[in-house]
Amino acid sequence: MEAIKSRVDNPIPVNDSYTNQGTVRVYSRTVVVSTGERLELVNLSEDIREFARNSSIEDGYIQVSSLHTTAALMVNEWQDALLTDVKAFLERIVPSENYYKHNDPEYSDCDRKNGDAHLRNVILNHCLSIPIAQGKLVLGRWQSLILAEFDGPNQRKVFMQAFGV
Repeated sequence: MEAIKSRVDNPIPVNDSYTNQGTVRVYSRTVVVSTGERLELVNLSEDIREFARNSSIEDGYIQVSSLHTTAALMVNEWQDALLTDVKAFLERIVPSENYYKHNDPEYSDCDRKNGDAHLRNVILNHCLSIPIAQGKLVLGRWQSLILAEFDGPNQRKVFMQAFGV
């Protein structure tokens, strides 16, 4: 199998907002991530770490959400062999060549033929919550924050919101 590469196409800030409600601060940003393959994994760890640093929040949480029903988020190790296994697992558990009513014009008006992408999203999740302590994300040594694209190539919006003190 071909090696999977880490690629974030310089997420483009769509909007930023900052709210000060007493002692709790909230900092939000939506970024756009470009994907180039139907099933692709993109390492967002450094972008989310940078967002947390820029939020100036010392203690709190960051919520990261995919704004799509065919792109999910997960925490796992960013290692080529494992990422290849994750992609193979998703293909085994929800094969792209299976029949899905969502893809059948008799039952659905969707012309993207992406029933498998929606079901893969059901297996994973659309959001993550990560603690911030002393201004840094609290993650284990091998944990990376990964966007899973199931219906690419595409432009994906990811919403990040840091809140705390």
